[in-house]
Amino acid sequence: MLNKLSIALLGLTAVVMSSNPASAVTLKVNAGPFSSYSDVKTVTFDDVTGKGTAKDPNGFVTYSNITDNIVIGSKSGQYASPYGDNTNYLTIAPVGSGIAGSTGSVTLDFKEAIDYFGFYAGSLDSYNFVDIYSGGKLLKSFSGSDVPTAIANGSWTSKEANMFINLVGENGEKFDRVVMRTNGIAFETDNHSYRLANRSVPEPNAMLGLLAIGAFGATSVVKGLKDKTVKD
Repeated sequence: MLNKLSIALLGLTAVVMSSNPASAVTLKVNAGPFSSYSDVKTVTFDDVTGKGTAKDPNGFVTYSNITDNIVIGSKSGQYASPYGDNTNYLTIAPVGSGIAGSTGSVTLDFKEAIDYFGFYAGSLDSYNFVDIYSGGKLLKSFSGSDVPTAIANGSWTSKEANMFINLVGENGEKFDRVVMRTNGIAFETDNHSYRLANRSVPEPNAMLGLLAIGAFGATSVVKGLKDKTVKD
């Protein structure tokens, strides 16, 4: 009986551990200027009234380190509109470059945790980077060279350098900050999309509580068996 109980306890532990598997953020792509994922909210920058602003009409994300980063069209040696995009978009150039968007990076802080972030990238380069954070901890950094099927060569027209990039939190991974940065001219993006994380996924503390309850119940069963043995 005790052997069976031990196996049951091991099974409970396995269930708890498997419900919180190793997490990760992965890269996926789709064609076109908009996300192919459902239930997303999108920042298009089309309602921007001044070049020094970038606002989320949904009120969930705050942009910082913005000066003259919001542009439209293309300007040789400075920025190139993502292929087929005739609207406002965000450009980032290195600090000290003396051109539009020369802030080096732009930070996006989310009011609530998200499990997905995507953007339309134009003339993607190997020196374009995206950093993913959760609670101030860096989870993952990606460069243009890491994007599946992409050829990060800065082409204005190639579909391999102009595509929608999706950063997906797998196995319950959540994040609350995204930093977009570049070491060269330039990093152009539009139609930033995000999805609030599924709150139904059990938190680690809750799973530990479940394990504790299971262990407590099993201890009670063992005690009962011992008492029964002594009485018999």
